[in-house]
Amino acid sequence: MKHTSIAAQPSFVILPPQHDAPTVLAFLCERFAQIGAEVWQARVRDGKVHWQNGELINDTTPYRAGARVYYYREVTAEPQIPFQEQILQQNAHCLLVFKPHFLPVTPGGQYVNECLVNRLRQRCGIDTIIPAHRLDRDTAGVMLMAVAVESRDAYHGLFRAGTINKTYQAIAKLTPELAAQYADGELSPPRFWTVRNRIDVGNPSFTMQCVTGEANSHSEICLLAVKAGYGLFALRPVTGKTHQLRVHMQSLGMPLLNDRFYPQLQPKQADDFTKPLKLVACRLQFTDPFTQLPCDIRVAGFEAEFDMPPLCRSPWADAPINLG
Repeated sequence: MKHTSIAAQPSFVILPPQHDAPTVLAFLCERFAQIGAEVWQARVRDGKVHWQNGELINDTTPYRAGARVYYYREVTAEPQIPFQEQILQQNAHCLLVFKPHFLPVTPGGQYVNECLVNRLRQRCGIDTIIPAHRLDRDTAGVMLMAVAVESRDAYHGLFRAGTINKTYQAIAKLTPELAAQYADGELSPPRFWTVRNRIDVGNPSFTMQCVTGEANSHSEICLLAVKAGYGLFALRPVTGKTHQLRVHMQSLGMPLLNDRFYPQLQPKQADDFTKPLKLVACRLQFTDPFTQLPCDIRVAGFEAEFDMPPLCRSPWADAPINLG
């Protein structure tokens, strides 16, 4: 079901120090030309554009360099995502949550309210919740959210420094060679790959591709089990490039099951909620920078689809990854 939606939380734009627009409205019409001047005129007329202090902006309000202008994004048809997020752990500085497949983390495109940030802000009554890292809309799994902007950098710093371990699970169709080599069942020992290559923007620009040049991406990948020609994989991204795990699995000749981008971009269409991307961020391990306490959060992966019990330890537990 689709309906018209207005964002519950305002967006803002900082007026550049040098611009020749005579009014705020003229700047907005030029800066966001794709929205249309008539839409901005209607938003101003309806009191949906204001300064940081709440004072409304009208069609003659002069341009004020350096000031913040707040406005409310709206879409005429926002899809509703029929899956619920879960709060796994919460303290004064962060939340650890499970994001379901198809739900975007932040507003964008046709989504203004159907996103993880807005749902959590409404659910917790905390308007300052902000993500500490990214997770694709198509991917489900554990996410670390900062309770306030002031605490975000400390958590984001864990990712910059490589002091947080992320483990994913995925399902992909095996190459013919691997399918012939391994019978159904849990692999003992597992099969490992190290993938290092260069990832750059593809065509169209919201996709990524492997290109020649110095490696800027690194993933550790492990085949855990086989069933009917499909593999259950554990994946650890050492770097954090956009779509990295999806692109690295494709580079091995095993694109993820139900991937709409790789190896070939599928035509744009409504979500098929019965076919989620088979990729889930199932574990985060880190030391909280505020409490100095260890944190190890896990959710179920795809073990049940391979008739396996939940995995209690990482296949890399005895072989730490060199982050250098």
